[in-house]
Amino acid sequence: MNTPAKTDTGATAAPTAIPPAKNGRGRMMLIVTVLLALILIVYGIYWAIFLRHYENTDDAYVAGNVVQVTPQVGGTVIAINADDTELVHVGATLIELDKSDAKVALQQAQAELAQVVRQVRTLYVNNGALVANVDARTSDVARARADLARRTELSGTGAVSKEDIAHAASALQVAESGLQATREQLASNRVLTDRTTIDKHPNVQRAAALVQTAYLNYARTSLPAPISGYVAKRSVQVGQRIAPGTPLLSIVPLNALWVDANFKEGQIAHMRIGQPVVLHSDLYGSDADYQGKIAGLAAGTGSAFALLPSQNASGNWIKVVQRLPVRISLDANELAQRPLRIGVSMQVQVDVANADGTSLTSSAPARTVPAYQTTVFDTANKEADALIARIITDNAGNNGTGEARHNEDKQDDHPSHRTAGRVRS
Repeated sequence: MNTPAKTDTGATAAPTAIPPAKNGRGRMMLIVTVLLALILIVYGIYWAIFLRHYENTDDAYVAGNVVQVTPQVGGTVIAINADDTELVHVGATLIELDKSDAKVALQQAQAELAQVVRQVRTLYVNNGALVANVDARTSDVARARADLARRTELSGTGAVSKEDIAHAASALQVAESGLQATREQLASNRVLTDRTTIDKHPNVQRAAALVQTAYLNYARTSLPAPISGYVAKRSVQVGQRIAPGTPLLSIVPLNALWVDANFKEGQIAHMRIGQPVVLHSDLYGSDADYQGKIAGLAAGTGSAFALLPSQNASGNWIKVVQRLPVRISLDANELAQRPLRIGVSMQVQVDVANADGTSLTSSAPARTVPAYQTTVFDTANKEADALIARIITDNAGNNGTGEARHNEDKQDDHPSHRTAGRVRS
């Protein structure tokens, strides 16, 4: 402590002044403290007005459809028309298999169908022949009945013996039995052709199904691209013997990507479907931003759908903050200008200021068409139907689909058919 010094005369000297350096340090500390306080106040205001309405994460990755190309029939690969990183269009032939076995099976099925059509055609022709036989047998019965009647009338005059009358009666019985047998043959044959036409006949339909199966197996030896996109993960090689369902390659459509952002469970309280999202990818530098929207929130956390989910009820338990995947749709025009790749990491910022929506879809979307669809396999079915129709037409002759039914209707009106119907009943 500084005490006033005494002089020889007994007077007290003035105290020593504080160095200016200490006063400057105090003022500097005060200024720094005030500035820090102002910065904290400004940041608090900025957070309250702006930052608290945003949720951020860098645990986000680009996702998309990975369409596997798999064969529907087995065979040996003889040609591969696309390789990794190449763009393929829907319907383009990617892989070709050896067609030899399928071609032989198709030819055999075609021959079988042609033979069955001709056999069924013969059934319709036999209807007419049996009708004529019924008419002939009916005439025989009428003639035998008339002969018996004449002989019976002359039996009392002695001009006709009893033996002749017995022979006439036997002849009538034989004629009636022949008529009955012919009617039954007609009824049996008409059962095979009743209420149908050649092309709708069960035998023809069964043979046609075999042709369609053989044609589809033949057509499936060429594997088309089910969707337009880029080839990835090609594992097939020329000469390889493959089985149905073997993954050969994948196609990735880069024009339909989305982002799966994994937010902590404490960040999703105010997230709603439709909220705007700003995304950034290092793929194109710091200035490349994408605009997106929340498309939906997953039904469970990532750990719930893991291959080996955690069992929190066993042993000691430590709480681990879980993350919930949030699906974010991207703008198609921005994707066309700056294409992304599946698996690329993204930085995501969601604006949660407007929390009036819902975090779950209230109902199933009203779709006029499926969400994902391909029609490249419909061509084979149409070609198979055309092939079957041509085989039937070539082998049905004049008794085609319409004319056979017309002939059958005319046969229904024939008196002998009506008689045969009574016999069957």
